Amino acid sequence: MGSGFIFDIDGTLIDSVDLHAQAWQETLAHFGFHVPYGEVRSQIGKGGDQLLPVFVPREQLERLQEHIEEYRGALFKREYLSRVKPFPRVRELFERIKRDGQRIGLASSAKADEVEEYKNIASIADLVDAETSSDDVDRSKPCPDVFEVALDRLRVEPSAALVVGDSPFDAMAASGAGLKTIGVLCGGFPEEQLREAGCVAIYRDPADLLDRYEELPAFFTRVRRTP
Repeated sequence: MGSGFIFDIDGTLIDSVDLHAQAWQETLAHFGFHVPYGEVRSQIGKGGDQLLPVFVPREQLERLQEHIEEYRGALFKREYLSRVKPFPRVRELFERIKRDGQRIGLASSAKADEVEEYKNIASIADLVDAETSSDDVDRSKPCPDVFEVALDRLRVEPSAALVVGDSPFDAMAASGAGLKTIGVLCGGFPEEQLREAGCVAIYRDPADLLDRYEELPAFFTRVRRTP
């Protein structure tokens, strides 16, 4: 067993949170659910299975969920994907991690085809050892499933891995898998929310992580798995 980092993608490696919020708001409105932008944005980081119950009544959800998610996916690819950009120095950070002998995993609430696009946008496809998406699990973040799969595929123990994420849902999901989370502010969530969710340290963005990389090994310590 080795050690490594497990990265969230949206809002952590690529600047996409606002775009996802806009796509979800537009999608919900198309199906008759008019939700303020700020309320939608506060839920970005969850997969559709966890986000939709916040806004769609239970009696309508079972009938509409598949249609809503399909519409959202097509809309995002058509209108928003071309506007997604990586945060600065993401590839440099991944190269530094690899030089240190660490493994790198991705754990996202996005669909698998979106994850493939994002790896290319961030120019990291050749540096990733393992990945998981919402297609691999029954429940997306804040449930721990994507991180549990990522750990298995990365072949590391929870005590030998660190999660890097931008949302409270990353920290909550990671904690459920026995992992510690380092928060980044580039996704737009307030530092206070990230700390309350369990982040052990806060950095500005991937470039800040790279500049302060020597601090990170101190966080590889065992944590108690949430019951």
